[in-house]
Amino acid sequence: MDKIRNFCIIAHIDHGKSTLADRMLEITGTVDVRQMENQVLDDMDLEKERGITIKSHAIQMSYQPSAIRNQSSEGSKPNADGPYTLNLIDTPGHVDFSYEVSRSIAACEGAVLVVDATQGVQAQTISNLYMAIEHDLEIIPVLNKCDMDNAMPERVEDEIIDLLGCKREEILRCSAKTGEGVREILDAIVERIPAPKGDPKAPLQCLVFDSVFNSFRGIIAYFKVVNGTMRTGEKVRFVNTGKEYDADEIGILKLDMSPRNEISAGNVGYIISGIKTSTEVKVGDTITHVARPCDKAIDGFEEAKPMVFAGVYPIETEDYEDLRASLEKLQLNDASLTFQPESSMALGFGFRCGFLGLLHMEIVQERLDREFDMDVITTVPNVSYNVYTKDGGMVEVHNPAGMPDLTEIDRIEEPYIRASVITTADYIGPIMTLCLGKRGELVKQEYISGNRMELLFDMPLGEIVIDFYDKLKSISKGYASFDWHMNGFRPSNLVKLDILLNGEQVDALSTLTHRDNAVDFGRRMCEKLKELLPRQQFDIAIQAAIGAKIIARETVKQVRKDVLAKCYGGDVSRKRKLLEKQKRGKKRMKQIGNVEVPQKAFLAVLKLD
Repeated sequence: MDKIRNFCIIAHIDHGKSTLADRMLEITGTVDVRQMENQVLDDMDLEKERGITIKSHAIQMSYQPSAIRNQSSEGSKPNADGPYTLNLIDTPGHVDFSYEVSRSIAACEGAVLVVDATQGVQAQTISNLYMAIEHDLEIIPVLNKCDMDNAMPERVEDEIIDLLGCKREEILRCSAKTGEGVREILDAIVERIPAPKGDPKAPLQCLVFDSVFNSFRGIIAYFKVVNGTMRTGEKVRFVNTGKEYDADEIGILKLDMSPRNEISAGNVGYIISGIKTSTEVKVGDTITHVARPCDKAIDGFEEAKPMVFAGVYPIETEDYEDLRASLEKLQLNDASLTFQPESSMALGFGFRCGFLGLLHMEIVQERLDREFDMDVITTVPNVSYNVYTKDGGMVEVHNPAGMPDLTEIDRIEEPYIRASVITTADYIGPIMTLCLGKRGELVKQEYISGNRMELLFDMPLGEIVIDFYDKLKSISKGYASFDWHMNGFRPSNLVKLDILLNGEQVDALSTLTHRDNAVDFGRRMCEKLKELLPRQQFDIAIQAAIGAKIIARETVKQVRKDVLAKCYGGDVSRKRKLLEKQKRGKKRMKQIGNVEVPQKAFLAVLKLD
């Protein structure tokens, strides 16, 4: 166990985590030269296209530290036999995937904190660092992209020293692109990160930190052995679900899965035991032996708490069961996705899904399309509210359709967040205007270093959920970085805004919004729908309403045939008779006609500007 090191790489978006992981795999010879490519651990097409890591990836490397190599080359007997085993977990950087990071951190003893020498410490750097410190991880600060012309290593080192309180000589400099300084990082991992604690002879205790679905082998669970030893063919039990299985195949994670006969304490591996049902594997569960069980389960990490809710409906009603199966398989791969069945008057049967943020929602939609060939309609995203009724009860509302009657509501509380924005002083004015316009309250502002500042705001989560991040990036020319965490619930003056088409309510377009914004938002929604709804043979009245009060209206004019084309001259009563006949036909059509709302109309509501 002295030769094992478990570590993860944490950083802000685009600071070079995946590139550093590539160089480590290259230097340790874990990946063949023929298999080497950029972002080799990112195995989804989506990850490569967007250049972001969506899922954390575990891989085992074998490394001989420089000191031992030098001793061997000088002919003296090396002071240690054989190389060190390094278990690396590469993590995502985007705030929407912070749950993946928390699970990786729970399975490690140390973390490599990567900071871009051209951009300095950013919001997500601080957030991920605090998460690692809470778990008592050993932190190795690394300055990446030092070969760039616009790198500012001294200045960024000062920021890291302020943040961590470390010595300047503890900060390592490297260039993940060229590979310069990566060996020194691997040596530091061996020297500074402690070996895992645990007893190979104790009863088996393994922490499940991830799982994937394989259509041929069933569900594959990834685990870290905390105590004991697991061998092939043994009977094991998943403590939380109480289910028992045979360990058909166990092994370690190289670029592909590599079977082994036994895995002992401190190591990271996978187990295949023919599990078919997705609900039988829970991330954070404990695996133990049936014959010699452990006393208690390992304290798992917290369950993911979804922040954004949206309805996901199949375009064809008969695909409902296929959509359920697809979501269950996707949930294995992405434990932060939650869903429950719901139905809508406009869209039929579907699911109310919980996501960690808008990017997460977009990625889930894209993965449903690519991996499971599911065409879905997604409704307007919203957050969950606590609605207190006059009889003293409390209802948690994820969907505007589930709101109790107005006469029964005492008050509504909405979730607030503490938002941290790090930016240069040049953009403070526009950023303040944006945050205050979203009902934010400035808590404090302070200089980090030079002309870089951190602004802290208390804001309603419902205001940032749709387009806040895009606007922040555009007004700061991409410089501002953003991070947030929950900060409780507060009472708020919220109303339910309904959209009516020809008097029929479209529940999928209903939203909960602040009373001050309702009229403006309703008017903009009506104008947008007028552009997007195809014209019919009859007039379509688009109305926005709060309760029984109509606050905005637009009309999509009917498509009309020119019935007067055959009249050339003649009596006006003849023309009037034809027009009246047409009018009666249109009226009858309006009674039986229904209005289809296209998918892009739902998406356009997100992009209202």
